Amino acid sequence: MAVQVASLGCRMNLAEGERLRALLGGADDLVVVNSCAVTAEAVRQTRQTIRRLRRANPDARLIVTGCAAETDRAALAGMSEVDGLVGNAGKLDPRAWNVPAVPPQVRPGAYTRAYVPVQNGCDHACTFCIIPQGRGPSRSVPLAEAVATVARHHAAGAAEVVLTGGDLTSWGHDLPGAPALGTLVAEILRAVPGLPRLRLSSVDGIELDPLLCELIGTEPRLMPHLHLSLQHGHDLILKRMKRRHTMAQTHALVAALRAGRPDLALGADLIAGFPTEDETMHRASLAAIAELQLVHAHIFPFSPRPGTPAARMPQLPREVVRARAAELRAAVAEVRLAWLHSLRGRALSVLAESDGTGHAENFAQVRLAPGTPRGQIVTVIPDRIVEGLLA
Repeated sequence: MAVQVASLGCRMNLAEGERLRALLGGADDLVVVNSCAVTAEAVRQTRQTIRRLRRANPDARLIVTGCAAETDRAALAGMSEVDGLVGNAGKLDPRAWNVPAVPPQVRPGAYTRAYVPVQNGCDHACTFCIIPQGRGPSRSVPLAEAVATVARHHAAGAAEVVLTGGDLTSWGHDLPGAPALGTLVAEILRAVPGLPRLRLSSVDGIELDPLLCELIGTEPRLMPHLHLSLQHGHDLILKRMKRRHTMAQTHALVAALRAGRPDLALGADLIAGFPTEDETMHRASLAAIAELQLVHAHIFPFSPRPGTPAARMPQLPREVVRARAAELRAAVAEVRLAWLHSLRGRALSVLAESDGTGHAENFAQVRLAPGTPRGQIVTVIPDRIVEGLLA
């Protein structure tokens, strides 16, 4: 049996999972669970995945790494299905797996869209978040190394690269001269001129630097799609979360970005039912969805994580949290449907994927004609919506 790697959670974990497959490609009878710990549900899914993979591979070595291997180490180590754990910080170090070091490689044709981690960890202390415990302090990939990785993916056939990180907009703060993320984006666009599409994963709006804002407004190869780590729509809850922005700052940022890029599609992370949230505060999040025109959103029912300050705050009943999360999802769905209707009849540049669909510049998902080659960028003028997809 070749090595199996099951990655859960964020795009960064998925990208690291691909690197683990390459690193451990020569290992026999090895199963790796690259875990997530962002919520209690994520840890539950990690445990469920461990049990499922053990049943399917009773004789293999099963190793757990990822964030839950740090935050829930004792509980996972106590599972009878688990043979060992590898710390998250060292999971891409060949010495942790007792395998020879190999130069970074990308298999030709492996990706249509490549996720490239350029930053790891986080130096902030949001009261709800356990990820700094799982990933440690912020570390940036040096500029030349990050650019070289993007170039390798492009040379291997990736038509789009997505820059990822645990706190992406803090990239560069720990490097000589403390460059900002805009510097990295500008250098990638300069050094890899043939790359058709560059995209950013989740960003902290308060950290967007002037150069990056300018590039979002003027650079056609930087996709008109931004996902904000917003978390809530009410300033008092943002303060209790220990976020560093206000809603006024968010509205001003979005207005400025859309002045330069009117077609900018906006997404956000939102937490429903944070401790002490009352109905008025919840309504502020609902209002933010409409006011900011959030068409892509990740809605998280608040999940108390042991060891975080928010876990010690007065909790809301779980049925209230679930109901508010459902309301937020419904509000996003309404805004998204209107947005999709507005795209009918417009020419979209769509990157074809292997499942018969693709994503436009603004990350709208589009059904494609049968036989459209994977990895090809095609122009589509959708005229209808089918099961939530443009077609």
